[in-house]
Amino acid sequence: MLHIPPLSALGCRIVIFGPSNSGKSTLAAALSDKLSIPAVHLDQLHHQPHSNWVPRPREEFRALQRAAIAEPAWIMDGNYSALTQERLARATGAIVLDENHWLRLWRYFRRTLFERNRHGALQGSQDSVKWSMIHWVAVASRHNGARYRAMVDDTNLSRVYCRSMAEVRQLYRHWNLKHPRPPT
Repeated sequence: MLHIPPLSALGCRIVIFGPSNSGKSTLAAALSDKLSIPAVHLDQLHHQPHSNWVPRPREEFRALQRAAIAEPAWIMDGNYSALTQERLARATGAIVLDENHWLRLWRYFRRTLFERNRHGALQGSQDSVKWSMIHWVAVASRHNGARYRAMVDDTNLSRVYCRSMAEVRQLYRHWNLKHPRPPT
C-alpha cells in the first residue's frame, strides 16, 4: 500500500528522483501547476539547448544547479548523482519514482520520436534515438530506484515512493493533480 502524506508535508522545495523515462518531468510540471512553484528540469540545466543532448561543462552545470536550489521554492526533477547531496540539503520533500524498465524503454522511443514538446525537453532539441540511451534504460539503470530510495532514506525529508504506474496514478488522484499540457 502506498503511503501518501499530504502534499503540504513536502514543503516548497521538492526533489523528484527516478530512472530515465519514469515520469519525473511530467510529475514536476503537474506539481508546479498545482502549487504555483517553478519546475526545474535538471536535464535542461545539464545539457545545452538546441543540441542533441550535449552536456554543458561540469562547472557551468554545477553553477546553474546551485543558483536554482538557492531559490526559495522549486520542484526539481532529475538525478545527476554528483550533485544530489546539495539538492537534498536544500529540499523540504522528496519523491522517488521507479517503473518497469520495459515501460520506460517504450516511453523513451515514444518521447524521442513523437513528443518534441514535452516537459523536460531541451529547447530546440535535436533529439534522436541512441543505442547508449537504449542500453541505459533497458539495462544499466534498471535498479536505480533502490539507490534513489536509499539516498532519501538517509534524510529526514517527508517522502513518497512510487514503484509502479498504478502508484503514480494513485498519487495524482490523492493530490488532485492534473496531467499537464505539453509546453508550447
